[in-house]
This record gives sequence, structure tokens and C-alpha cells, in this order.
Amino acid sequence: MNAYDLLVIGAGVNGAGIARDAAGRGLKVLVIDKGDPGSATSSASSKLIHGGLRYLGYYEFGLVRESLAERARLLRAAPHIAWPLDFVLPWRPGLRPRWMIRLGLMLYDLLGAAELKSSRKVDLRERPWGAGLAPRFAQGFVYSDGWVDDARLVILTLRAAGVHGATVLPHTAIVAALREGPLWRVSLQDTDTGQKEQIAARAIVNVAGPWAEDVARDVFKLEFDGGLRLVQGSHIVVPRVHDGDHALILQNPDERVVFILPFEREFSMIGTTEVTLDDMARAPAASEGEIDYLCRTAGEYLEKPIMPGDVRWSFAGVRPLFDDGSTQAKAVSRDYKLFVDGDLPGRAPVITVFGGKLTTHRKLAEKVVNRIIPWFPRKGGPWTDTAVLPGGDMPDHDFALYLAGLARSFEWLPAVHLRGLARRHGSLTPALLEGARSPKDMGAHFGAGLYERELAWFVEKEWARAADDVLWRRSKMGLHLDEKAREAVSDWMTRVA
Repeated sequence: MNAYDLLVIGAGVNGAGIARDAAGRGLKVLVIDKGDPGSATSSASSKLIHGGLRYLGYYEFGLVRESLAERARLLRAAPHIAWPLDFVLPWRPGLRPRWMIRLGLMLYDLLGAAELKSSRKVDLRERPWGAGLAPRFAQGFVYSDGWVDDARLVILTLRAAGVHGATVLPHTAIVAALREGPLWRVSLQDTDTGQKEQIAARAIVNVAGPWAEDVARDVFKLEFDGGLRLVQGSHIVVPRVHDGDHALILQNPDERVVFILPFEREFSMIGTTEVTLDDMARAPAASEGEIDYLCRTAGEYLEKPIMPGDVRWSFAGVRPLFDDGSTQAKAVSRDYKLFVDGDLPGRAPVITVFGGKLTTHRKLAEKVVNRIIPWFPRKGGPWTDTAVLPGGDMPDHDFALYLAGLARSFEWLPAVHLRGLARRHGSLTPALLEGARSPKDMGAHFGAGLYERELAWFVEKEWARAADDVLWRRSKMGLHLDEKAREAVSDWMTRVA
């Protein structure tokens, strides 16, 4: 029977962060996920690292301040998958007055310690800020926040955990756990083959996202005063609706905001919705009503309307929010809550995590491991606040400068293909390309810069097993390939993975 210091249940962004932090402090860590790492909530976000401008309206100043500090850390830790992004907020008469917006943005700047460019008023009749907007929108504001490739953030965080000795087992579920004093005896099951395995762990963290409450009740027989509130957020992807590298943030009479984000060079991503779910009986998917809502909302601001037929891809994720009693989904806190069972001496602990958000995953992980570490008194202290993620060690955190040097070393690879590789792998790109002297050395080319060599990397180093893993999470090449090419990738994965 394999024995571990810490079992982490759930390989989403929070589970990956906990595994990384704990392994780096010297704990022997196992992290499991019943599916592909990051395949649920953590790859279906709006892909923003931000303080949450709208959270100021709910007076969550502490959460906003912490989020903005984490935004700065992630921009430095992973410049290949995270970068600053300007947001244009068109002013719409009849909604929030201009003075209120300006005051909120000034507070946002202050809480973020002006880490990025300060907010300002702009004339939307001038390019680039008014690009794509209907002519009736003449005034607006610009502020800066951050963007991250959420699915790759999960994978790279897990790779960092692996560097420190953590073991990652995807497609593995927990089916039973028995506490025997200072030790847990745990039964795991391979979700593909049904094969079972017994392991021992001195501590467990249940961070199974939307399934965390089910795991706590069914496996650990725990009860809570408050539980999870499941809120589905859906997004659509359409051909680019405006020029420029900036995003749009749109106010609406229902008091929600909708983002229009530049996505994969040729596309715009629009989201999100907030629909309360009763359970996770069905896989999340954007409903016709949500798609109509996003098209209609965007169309009220854009020069050219968007129709459901324009949608090239849609996806949905479920936010596992701690139920704070708010009557509306949009008002439920995005903060996290930890429940510890096992504080008594000689009693193996299990910590259940409710809530959280993408931006604050590193801080959440640090707090969780701080709660666990008293059971391991000779282990190290916090260390992740200045550490870079795999591929992120670039001079001055400058991706453009690094890419220019990379282009000189690999002149034989088309620039757009090299840029895509560098965005996904950063400073690990030379290792992926090692020994290649021409595109022929990259193996079969499936199109749009997706080569057989990178697929093999995804399988061998990033736990990929199926076509969706590589087309929609390890990369977004599913958007750029036609159906025939996607089928070819699926055939390759079936033979090799």
C-alpha cells in the first residue's frame, strides 16, 4: 500500500495549487481527479485574473485587494499564459452615472497599488477604443486587468507540483475513506478501467469543486451549516467583433456585466451568465436561453448584431460558491471557506474547501497548507509568492522579448506556429523542439501549427488521454481546425494515448 503525507481530491486550479505548495514544503503528495485535470470549472472560466470590479458594489474590499495582489504575482510568474489586458467600459445613460463609475475605477486603481496602467476617461469616437461599438456610445472609461489561459494554468501548476515530487493521478475517484487515528486508509478507483487501489494518507484536502459537498457527505460523513451554491456560467465564441487588443465590459439593466474578450487571434469570447443549478446531474452546457442572452446583450452595444448562428463554440462551467444566503446568484460571495475536521491531537485531518476563484488560487492554497502543516512540524514554510511556473522564467517577465530570441533560434518554424507554441509552453519550448531542424521533424501536421510532436508532449508530460484534452484544454486548436483535422487528432490520440 502506497503511503502519502497528503491526498488532494480534485485537480482543478485550487487542487493543483495546494499540491504544488505542499510538495514544495517537503510533503509527499498525491493529487487525484475523476476526470482530466482542470476539465470542469477551472477550464470554463472567463479566463480573467482580476480583482472583480463589480465586487466593490458588494463592499468586498478585502477580496478585491487580495485578488489584485494575486493578479500581480501571476503576471510575473507566468508571462507566457498571463498578460495585462485593457478593458473599455462604454457609458450607457440610465445605468450607473459617470461619477460613480469614475469613483469605482479610482478605488480599484488604489486597491491595486497602480500595478498596471491607471484608469481614465476616453472618447469612444476615436480609435481604437470605440472599435466595433455602435456610434451612439461616445463616452467611456478604460482600465487594466489581466488575462490567463485557465486550463494551461492548471496543467503548469500540476507540473510544478510534479517537479517537487507530487504524484498526479487523473481519471481516479475516491470511493471510501476510513480514519484510523492519525492515518486515513483510502480506496481509489480508476474511472476508466474500474480498477481499485488502496492508499494511506496522513491528511486529506477535499477540493473537488462542484462535487466537494457530495464528497464530504458521502465519503467522510460530514455535515455543514451551510453548503455549496452551484452557479453555471456560460460563454460563447464568435468571429472577432472589434479591432484592437482590448476587451469590452458591458453594463446591463439586470445589473450584470458581460465581457467581450479577444480570443485566439481570430475570435471574440463573450460571457458570462449566472444560472443557479440544483445539482450536477448533467454535464454543464450553454443553454439556448443563455446563448440568446449573450448575443442580445452584446448586440445592444455593438455596431453589428450577433446571432446564435454566429457562435463557433460555446462552453459552460459551474462555480462552486459558498452559500452565504444571498437571494441572487450574482450577489453570492466569490470568497472561499475552509472546514477542518480533525483538529484533535492524534486525529488525521480532512479539510473541505468551498468557494474560491481563479485569481486567488495560490493564496487559497497557501492558507490550506498552512492549516495542514502543524501535522508535519519539520516541513517548510510558504514559498510560492515569488516562484515562477514552468515556462515562466523569462528575463524581466517579458514574453515579447523572449519570443524574439526564440524566433532567431528556430527560423525554420513559421512565426505564427512558433508564437502559439511559446504561448502554451513558454521557456519550455526549446525542450519541446529539441533536435528538430525543419517542420518535417515535428511529425504529422494536423493544421494551424498543431504538430504530432506537441501532441506527444501533451500525452507524455501533461496527462492528456483524449482528443478534447488537447483540442480544447491543453490548446484551443479545436477552434482553428476543421472537422476532418479534429477527427485526425482523435484517431492519433486513440492510437497513442
